[in-house]
Amino acid sequence: MNTTTDLASNSLSRPIILDCDPGHDDALAMLLALARPELRLLGITTVGGNATLENTTRNALSVLTILGRTDVPVAAGAASPLSRRLETAPHVHGSSGLEGADLPAPQMSVIEDEAVDFIARIVSDSDAPITLVPTGPLTNIALFRSRYPELFARIHEIVLMGGSLGEGNITPFAEFNIWVDPEAAAEVMAGGRPVSMMGLDVTHQALFSLDDTDRLEQLGTRTAIAFAGLLRFFGRFHANKYGWSGAPIHDAVAVAHLLRDGLVTTQRHGISVSTSDDTRGQTSGIPVDDEADGVDVGMSIDRLRFVDMLIDAVALFP
Repeated sequence: MNTTTDLASNSLSRPIILDCDPGHDDALAMLLALARPELRLLGITTVGGNATLENTTRNALSVLTILGRTDVPVAAGAASPLSRRLETAPHVHGSSGLEGADLPAPQMSVIEDEAVDFIARIVSDSDAPITLVPTGPLTNIALFRSRYPELFARIHEIVLMGGSLGEGNITPFAEFNIWVDPEAAAEVMAGGRPVSMMGLDVTHQALFSLDDTDRLEQLGTRTAIAFAGLLRFFGRFHANKYGWSGAPIHDAVAVAHLLRDGLVTTQRHGISVSTSDDTRGQTSGIPVDDEADGVDVGMSIDRLRFVDMLIDAVALFP
């Protein structure tokens, strides 16, 4: 019996679509979304970001293959931002976007629908409101809003990884996902749906240390060994840039926040996204007259519980 399949089919769980650009932390976000009984992953959409769309899509298919979840549909989305040239992050994730482990060749293919049309079909067909979980640039989500405004209005919530009220990681003031496509981010933030922003303020606290990686590898499963290799590769960039012993698992924080169990604490802010070249991608907190217009911004996380959550999730897979 496939325990993860049983968990994912729980009719009482929250239905979500994960929009991602794998990416090491995206891979763990995928795994966590499949492992938790509170969530029902209806599909994955991919976007150009950490790597080209071709690579992020192949990486998503490879991750699902190693997890034994080739039943999860994957739809390829936008290859480039709304109005800019795509700039990727090989200095962080390697040339393929997911270096550090010998992942299997995909044993599945993308579906025929493009990402935006797939999201629209799922939202239209679902009796329960859908939550979108973007962990890459927000291009697909902005396109969904513009092409299907009546369906976008039915979205329950958007829980994204991106932005920061403080430091950046691609420029001194901008986080990578927002910087890649700030125009899309500005549209989504002002789109009228509830938004939770898990930015660097909280995700830089979500450190998976080298000791945690050793603990993960000691599970001894194929999945655990592969993810330990991925995390060691990911950790080298953060050791060189920040002097950290390990890597923050940014994208999995967005998935973890869906559980609403006190793991992440938030503050309410209005968020302005800069599309100007000199401050491209900066997300600034601004006052709001009505709290309904604000965004829940992640500010702190229980790191030890988060690490345990990830290791427990990996332990569910062969």
